[in-house]
Amino acid sequence: MPSWIADLVRLDGDGEVFRTTATFGAGNRLFGGLIAAQALAAAGATVDPARLPQSLHAYFIKGGRVGVDVEYVVECTRDGKSFNTRRVTASQDGVPIFEMLASFHRSEPTTDWQRADRPAFAWSGATKATGLPEQWADHFEVRSGPAGMDDWPLQPMWFRSREPIEDDPLLRACALTFISDVGLVATARPPGGSPGPGPGGAASLDHAVWFHRPIDLGGWHLYDAEAVSHSDARGLARGSIVAQDGTLVASVAQESLWRI
Repeated sequence: MPSWIADLVRLDGDGEVFRTTATFGAGNRLFGGLIAAQALAAAGATVDPARLPQSLHAYFIKGGRVGVDVEYVVECTRDGKSFNTRRVTASQDGVPIFEMLASFHRSEPTTDWQRADRPAFAWSGATKATGLPEQWADHFEVRSGPAGMDDWPLQPMWFRSREPIEDDPLLRACALTFISDVGLVATARPPGGSPGPGPGGAASLDHAVWFHRPIDLGGWHLYDAEAVSHSDARGLARGSIVAQDGTLVASVAQESLWRI
């Protein structure tokens, strides 16, 4: 039986054009992590399965609408000896809502090094929490600190998939991409004032993920992010996703619009 992420990123079509009716989100707006995961799946469908996701860089152009089919058009920008690059445009009713550049890399075993950091939020300090509040998103078990939950989990948080995910690097990268969009807008909120957005609201502007090492989200992972800058109504947050044994799996950065 396919895993939850295999169902969410199952796309109709082939070649360079794909479509999906799986459009879920909070309220009437599509969840950005879902769009990014589906776009990565569309890009991955056009490269050799032996080429593994290396990174993605995405822009949220326009708020997507729940209940409206999404079309993903993939453009081949480069097929090299070691890297493949794809541009993906997601549209609804012919109007672009999302753009992504995704890179895939032929495995090249070499030095394996990472900076030795002590987790800022140790497993021993985690408190059991509910998963993501929306039923469609509750595929992850989440643990955070006592004050770490509001309507959505806040950073830092420990998480793992509630159900096994196939041993497929692309699907596992899609699952990580899905949850990588959780909590970063709140993390980038400017200090002081109300904890929520003002009349102008808050939204993701762009999002980047670097995939460093193999992913198995059946085990616990720490997602820890911090605010870096806020200026001109834009807040930048960056974070890391680390397995329980300390292995750095991925790095993430996102800029959010905050009109308060």
